[in-house]
Amino acid sequence: MPGATILCIDDDEPSLLIRGKILEKFGYRILSATSARQGLELFAREQVDAVLLDYFMPEMNGAQVAAELKRSGSEVPVLLLSSAIFFPEDARGLVDAFCAKIDGPANFIAALKKLLNGRGDGLPARPPEA
Repeated sequence: MPGATILCIDDDEPSLLIRGKILEKFGYRILSATSARQGLELFAREQVDAVLLDYFMPEMNGAQVAAELKRSGSEVPVLLLSSAIFFPEDARGLVDAFCAKIDGPANFIAALKKLLNGRGDGLPARPPEA
């Protein structure tokens, strides 16, 4: 859904900037937050169509942020990104999809498109390692 507003939450500012540029090239409007708290504040203030969320952050990890989003009653889809290649156990049931950053932007763009088109299935975009 080009034109959709995506909230990107990641404490790594260079990654956040690059990810935002990639998403903008696909026609998405980007809101960026460099901390979990900033992301939650933006989420409460702005109308967003999806959240692209880093897992490893200092004050709250991605699963904790996703739990806060769900507690708010939101049904906005959440795509979790991680530098790890495994689906974090504590995020199960809280996020709609998972992508390992190592897989590159094509993977998270495809997963995001599926979520925005209502075809999220709760499964990782990349199967978890056995």
